[in-house]
Amino acid sequence: MAKIKIKQVKSRINCPAVQKRTLDALGLRKMNQVVEKEETPAILGMVNAVRHLVKIVD
Repeated sequence: MAKIKIKQVKSRINCPAVQKRTLDALGLRKMNQVVEKEETPAILGMVNAVRHLVKIVD
């Protein structure tokens, strides 16, 4: 599987609890933090759910 890098670019303050838990599941806890995950349908679905808070970096 291919790897993708996910960066949190927006704050989680005032986000619904579901979105905060999604960020936690992705391993993102701070602003500008980058994590590398495998590109699976589950991970892509989580990224899609919080697409306004994260960015895929190359």
